[in-house]
Amino acid sequence: MKHTLTLTTTLILALTTPTARAVDDPSLPPGTEPTATAPVQVDPNDPDLKLPQGGTLAASKVLDIKQVVEDQTGDERREDTNADVKFALQAEVLFGKDSSRITPTSRSRIAAIADEIRKQNATRIRVFGFTDDLGSSAHGDVLSRRRANAVQAVLDGELNDPNLTFDVRGYGEQYPIADNSTEAGRKKNRRVEITFPREG
Repeated sequence: MKHTLTLTTTLILALTTPTARAVDDPSLPPGTEPTATAPVQVDPNDPDLKLPQGGTLAASKVLDIKQVVEDQTGDERREDTNADVKFALQAEVLFGKDSSRITPTSRSRIAAIADEIRKQNATRIRVFGFTDDLGSSAHGDVLSRRRANAVQAVLDGELNDPNLTFDVRGYGEQYPIADNSTEAGRKKNRRVEITFPREG
């Protein structure tokens, strides 16, 4: 069973309505008291509100909307934005403890991601490895890079496309997404992320 969490940005405009009633409350800072009057009228012809000669407005921008789907076990997470698709697979799903050897059972998960890469016609793929903060930082850097390389090798074999460009990195304990002081948080931080552009 999968749970879907959609994050959006919402702009809320607060307006003072004529039904508001003034309340005498000495604890309120000056200027924050409710008012019974309507908002101040704005003069659209006020020169201070006009663009200077030769000035232009910035281009309009579509806000980025992120949709996050995580399976019930937390072993796999998918994030979709307007620009990218990102999969995060927990290290325990892919590898044995302190290993960079892909387990046979995890290949089907990577193959499913390869199918999504094909569907999006992506040619640039980022594969980043991460660890928790246990052990030395240098060991985490090496292990995360080896794990990212192992996932990239399986993806490359599944996709079998000479036009693909891979960016493979190991970040070790950098960029945690959860609290490293608990095992549940460390488990989330031990991960490999696969990111690629959405079909434009």
